[in-house]
Amino acid sequence: MAQIVAGKLQSQWSPEQIAGWLKRTYPGAKDLQVSHEAIYRTLFVQTRGALKKELLEHLRRTRGMRRSRHYTQKTPIHGRIVDAVPISERPACIQDRAVPGHWEGDLLFGDAYSQIATLVERRTRYVMLVKLVDKDSYTVAAALARHAQTLPQELYRSLTWDRGSEMAGHKRFTVATDIQVYFCDPQNPWQRGTNENTNGLLRQYLPKGLDISGYSQDELDAIARKLNERPRKTLGYRTPAEMFNECVASIG
Repeated sequence: MAQIVAGKLQSQWSPEQIAGWLKRTYPGAKDLQVSHEAIYRTLFVQTRGALKKELLEHLRRTRGMRRSRHYTQKTPIHGRIVDAVPISERPACIQDRAVPGHWEGDLLFGDAYSQIATLVERRTRYVMLVKLVDKDSYTVAAALARHAQTLPQELYRSLTWDRGSEMAGHKRFTVATDIQVYFCDPQNPWQRGTNENTNGLLRQYLPKGLDISGYSQDELDAIARKLNERPRKTLGYRTPAEMFNECVASIG
Protein backbone atom coordinates (compact mmCIF):
# COMPACT_ATOMS: atom_id res chain seq x y z
CA MET A 1 0.00 0.00 0.00
CA ALA A 2 2.74 2.46 1.00
CA GLN A 3 4.58 1.83 -2.28
CA ILE A 4 1.43 2.44 -4.30
CA VAL A 5 0.76 5.74 -2.52
CA ALA A 6 4.39 6.82 -2.84
CA GLY A 7 4.42 6.06 -6.55
CA LYS A 8 1.26 8.06 -7.18
CA LEU A 9 2.55 11.01 -5.16
CA GLN A 10 5.72 10.98 -7.23
CA SER A 11 3.49 11.18 -10.31
CA GLN A 12 1.97 14.37 -8.85
CA TRP A 13 -1.38 12.81 -7.95
CA SER A 14 -3.07 14.54 -5.03
CA PRO A 15 -3.96 12.54 -1.90
CA GLU A 16 -7.65 12.90 -2.78
CA GLN A 17 -7.03 11.50 -6.26
CA ILE A 18 -5.07 8.58 -4.81
CA ALA A 19 -7.80 7.76 -2.29
CA GLY A 20 -10.54 7.93 -4.91
CA TRP A 21 -8.59 5.84 -7.41
CA LEU A 22 -7.84 3.15 -4.81
CA LYS A 23 -11.51 2.93 -3.85
CA ARG A 24 -12.57 2.55 -7.49
CA THR A 25 -9.76 0.15 -8.43
CA TYR A 26 -9.95 -2.11 -5.38
CA PRO A 27 -13.61 -1.85 -4.26
CA GLY A 28 -13.56 -5.05 -2.22
CA ALA A 29 -10.10 -4.78 -0.67
CA LYS A 30 -10.18 -2.60 2.43
CA ASP A 31 -6.48 -3.21 3.00
CA LEU A 32 -5.79 -1.45 -0.31
CA GLN A 33 -7.85 1.64 0.51
CA VAL A 34 -6.92 4.70 2.51
CA SER A 35 -8.50 8.10 3.04
CA HIS A 36 -6.86 11.24 1.73
CA GLU A 37 -6.85 12.58 5.30
CA ALA A 38 -4.73 9.60 6.37
CA ILE A 39 -2.27 10.26 3.54
CA TYR A 40 -1.89 13.90 4.57
CA ARG A 41 -1.58 12.95 8.23
CA THR A 42 1.16 10.43 7.51
CA LEU A 43 3.12 12.90 5.40
CA PHE A 44 2.85 15.91 7.65
CA VAL A 45 3.02 14.32 11.10
CA GLN A 46 5.64 11.64 10.49
CA THR A 47 8.18 13.50 8.38
CA ARG A 48 11.39 12.26 9.94
CA GLY A 49 12.13 9.70 7.23
CA ALA A 50 13.90 10.83 4.08
CA LEU A 51 11.27 9.14 1.94
CA LYS A 52 8.44 11.14 3.49
CA LYS A 53 10.40 14.39 3.12
CA GLU A 54 10.92 13.55 -0.53
CA LEU A 55 7.23 12.83 -1.02
CA LEU A 56 6.24 16.09 0.63
CA GLU A 57 7.94 17.87 -2.25
CA HIS A 58 5.42 16.33 -4.63
CA LEU A 59 2.37 17.74 -2.86
CA ARG A 60 0.81 20.58 -4.75
CA ARG A 61 1.46 24.04 -3.40
CA THR A 62 -1.47 26.24 -2.48
CA ARG A 63 -1.62 29.12 -4.92
CA GLY A 64 -2.65 32.58 -3.79
CA MET A 65 -5.05 34.81 -5.62
CA ARG A 66 -3.58 35.75 -8.96
CA ARG A 67 -4.32 38.68 -11.16
CA SER A 68 -6.07 37.68 -14.35
CA ARG A 69 -3.82 37.11 -17.34
CA HIS A 70 -6.24 39.32 -19.19
CA TYR A 71 -4.95 42.23 -17.12
CA THR A 72 -1.28 41.60 -17.73
CA GLN A 73 -0.97 39.90 -21.11
CA LYS A 74 -3.67 41.25 -23.38
CA THR A 75 -3.25 44.16 -25.75
CA PRO A 76 -5.60 47.18 -26.15
CA ILE A 77 -7.31 45.42 -29.10
CA HIS A 78 -8.22 42.44 -26.93
CA GLY A 79 -11.80 41.40 -27.66
CA ARG A 80 -11.98 42.80 -31.20
CA ILE A 81 -12.32 39.62 -33.23
CA VAL A 82 -13.91 40.04 -36.64
CA ASP A 83 -16.93 37.77 -37.28
CA ALA A 84 -16.59 36.11 -33.88
CA VAL A 85 -19.35 33.61 -33.09
CA PRO A 86 -20.29 34.29 -29.45
CA ILE A 87 -20.53 31.56 -26.86
CA SER A 88 -24.23 32.30 -26.53
CA GLU A 89 -24.70 30.60 -29.92
CA ARG A 90 -22.97 27.43 -28.80
CA PRO A 91 -25.41 24.46 -28.90
CA ALA A 92 -26.78 23.08 -25.65
CA CYS A 93 -25.11 19.68 -26.23
CA ILE A 94 -21.74 21.44 -25.89
CA GLN A 95 -22.73 23.37 -22.81
CA ASP A 96 -23.97 20.29 -20.91
CA ARG A 97 -21.02 18.10 -21.98
CA ALA A 98 -23.42 15.55 -23.43
CA VAL A 99 -21.14 14.53 -26.31
CA PRO A 100 -17.35 14.49 -26.72
CA GLY A 101 -15.40 16.44 -29.29
CA HIS A 102 -15.81 19.97 -27.96
CA TRP A 103 -12.69 21.70 -26.72
CA GLU A 104 -11.65 24.81 -24.82
CA GLY A 105 -8.34 26.52 -25.51
CA ASP A 106 -6.07 29.41 -24.67
CA LEU A 107 -2.43 30.43 -24.59
CA LEU A 108 -0.27 29.60 -21.58
CA PHE A 109 2.64 31.99 -21.20
CA GLY A 110 6.03 31.16 -19.77
CA ASP A 111 8.21 34.25 -19.77
CA ALA A 112 7.30 37.33 -21.80
CA TYR A 113 8.55 35.74 -25.03
CA SER A 114 7.34 32.14 -24.89
CA GLN A 115 3.95 30.48 -24.94
CA ILE A 116 2.10 27.29 -25.86
CA ALA A 117 -1.50 26.57 -26.73
CA THR A 118 -3.46 24.48 -24.24
CA LEU A 119 -6.52 22.48 -25.24
CA VAL A 120 -8.89 20.47 -23.03
CA GLU A 121 -11.86 18.38 -24.11
CA ARG A 122 -14.92 19.39 -22.13
CA ARG A 123 -16.49 15.97 -21.50
CA THR A 124 -13.39 13.90 -20.70
CA ARG A 125 -11.02 16.68 -19.52
CA TYR A 126 -8.40 15.26 -21.89
CA VAL A 127 -5.51 17.69 -22.37
CA MET A 128 -3.38 18.47 -25.42
CA LEU A 129 -0.50 20.96 -25.57
CA VAL A 130 0.63 22.60 -28.79
CA LYS A 131 4.09 24.04 -29.33
CA LEU A 132 4.09 27.60 -30.73
CA VAL A 133 7.05 29.49 -32.13
CA ASP A 134 5.12 32.77 -31.97
CA LYS A 135 1.73 34.08 -30.83
CA ASP A 136 0.64 35.88 -34.00
CA SER A 137 -2.67 34.77 -35.47
CA TYR A 138 -1.17 33.08 -38.54
CA THR A 139 1.20 30.94 -36.46
CA VAL A 140 -1.46 30.00 -33.90
CA ALA A 141 -4.11 29.11 -36.50
CA ALA A 142 -1.66 27.00 -38.49
CA ALA A 143 -0.34 25.15 -35.41
CA LEU A 144 -3.85 24.40 -34.15
CA ALA A 145 -4.92 23.19 -37.60
CA ARG A 146 -1.95 20.82 -37.82
CA HIS A 147 -2.69 19.47 -34.35
CA ALA A 148 -6.36 18.96 -35.19
CA GLN A 149 -5.34 16.53 -37.92
CA THR A 150 -4.03 14.13 -35.25
CA LEU A 151 -7.57 13.43 -33.99
CA PRO A 152 -10.63 11.82 -35.60
CA GLN A 153 -13.03 14.48 -36.85
CA GLU A 154 -15.74 13.09 -34.57
CA LEU A 155 -13.62 14.02 -31.57
CA TYR A 156 -12.81 17.57 -32.59
CA ARG A 157 -15.99 19.41 -33.57
CA SER A 158 -15.70 22.78 -31.88
CA LEU A 159 -13.28 25.02 -30.01
CA THR A 160 -14.15 27.69 -27.46
CA TRP A 161 -11.50 30.39 -27.09
CA ASP A 162 -10.82 33.63 -25.32
CA ARG A 163 -10.98 36.99 -27.14
CA GLY A 164 -7.21 37.21 -27.58
CA SER A 165 -5.92 38.55 -30.89
CA GLU A 166 -4.01 35.28 -31.41
CA MET A 167 -7.29 33.81 -32.68
CA ALA A 168 -8.01 36.58 -35.17
CA GLY A 169 -7.39 33.92 -37.84
CA HIS A 170 -10.24 31.73 -36.61
CA LYS A 171 -11.96 31.72 -40.01
CA ARG A 172 -8.86 30.27 -41.69
CA PHE A 173 -8.71 27.65 -38.98
CA THR A 174 -12.36 26.69 -39.50
CA VAL A 175 -11.99 26.49 -43.27
CA ALA A 176 -8.94 24.24 -42.90
CA THR A 177 -10.43 21.93 -40.27
CA ASP A 178 -14.23 22.27 -40.35
CA ILE A 179 -14.02 23.02 -36.60
CA GLN A 180 -16.32 25.80 -35.43
CA VAL A 181 -14.77 28.37 -33.09
CA TYR A 182 -16.86 30.06 -30.38
CA PHE A 183 -15.64 33.04 -28.40
CA CYS A 184 -16.19 33.90 -24.77
CA ASP A 185 -17.69 37.25 -23.93
CA PRO A 186 -15.05 39.95 -23.33
CA GLN A 187 -13.44 39.71 -19.89
CA ASN A 188 -15.29 36.49 -19.05
CA PRO A 189 -12.58 33.78 -18.93
CA TRP A 190 -14.75 31.75 -16.53
CA GLN A 191 -16.86 30.80 -19.58
CA ARG A 192 -14.05 28.42 -20.49
CA GLY A 193 -13.45 27.39 -16.92
CA THR A 194 -12.30 23.86 -17.74
CA ASN A 195 -9.34 25.32 -19.61
CA GLU A 196 -8.64 27.88 -16.91
CA ASN A 197 -8.50 25.10 -14.33
CA THR A 198 -6.26 23.00 -16.58
CA ASN A 199 -3.85 25.90 -17.04
CA GLY A 200 -3.63 26.15 -13.26
CA LEU A 201 -2.66 22.48 -13.05
CA LEU A 202 -0.07 22.95 -15.78
CA ARG A 203 1.74 25.58 -13.68
CA GLN A 204 3.09 22.68 -11.64
CA TYR A 205 5.21 21.79 -14.66
CA LEU A 206 5.44 25.12 -16.50
CA PRO A 207 5.69 27.89 -13.88
CA LYS A 208 5.34 31.54 -14.76
CA GLY A 209 8.55 33.16 -15.93
CA LEU A 210 9.97 29.94 -17.35
CA ASP A 211 11.31 30.05 -20.89
CA ILE A 212 9.21 27.31 -22.50
CA SER A 213 10.34 27.99 -26.06
CA GLY A 214 12.88 25.18 -25.81
CA TYR A 215 10.33 22.50 -25.01
CA SER A 216 9.81 20.11 -27.91
CA GLN A 217 6.38 18.83 -28.89
CA ASP A 218 7.37 15.43 -27.49
CA GLU A 219 8.20 17.01 -24.14
CA LEU A 220 4.89 18.86 -24.09
CA ASP A 221 3.10 15.61 -24.95
CA ALA A 222 4.78 13.98 -21.95
CA ILE A 223 3.50 16.72 -19.63
CA ALA A 224 -0.01 16.38 -21.05
CA ARG A 225 0.21 12.61 -20.54
CA LYS A 226 0.91 13.13 -16.84
CA LEU A 227 -2.28 15.16 -16.44
CA ASN A 228 -4.29 12.75 -18.56
CA GLU A 229 -3.24 9.81 -16.41
CA ARG A 230 -4.32 11.43 -13.16
CA PRO A 231 -7.74 10.34 -11.85
CA ARG A 232 -10.21 13.21 -11.56
CA LYS A 233 -12.85 13.59 -8.90
CA THR A 234 -15.26 15.10 -11.42
CA LEU A 235 -14.90 11.91 -13.52
CA GLY A 236 -15.62 9.58 -10.62
CA TYR A 237 -11.87 9.09 -10.18
CA ARG A 238 -11.44 7.78 -13.68
CA THR A 239 -8.66 9.34 -15.74
CA PRO A 240 -9.11 11.63 -18.75
CA ALA A 241 -7.06 9.12 -20.75
CA GLU A 242 -9.49 6.31 -19.91
CA MET A 243 -12.49 8.41 -20.85
CA PHE A 244 -10.97 9.71 -24.07
CA ASN A 245 -9.73 6.30 -25.19
CA GLU A 246 -13.24 4.95 -24.75
CA CYS A 247 -14.50 7.72 -27.04
CA VAL A 248 -11.87 6.82 -29.62
CA ALA A 249 -12.83 3.13 -29.44
CA SER A 250 -16.53 3.92 -29.82
CA ILE A 251 -15.98 5.52 -33.22
CA GLY A 252 -13.55 2.86 -34.41
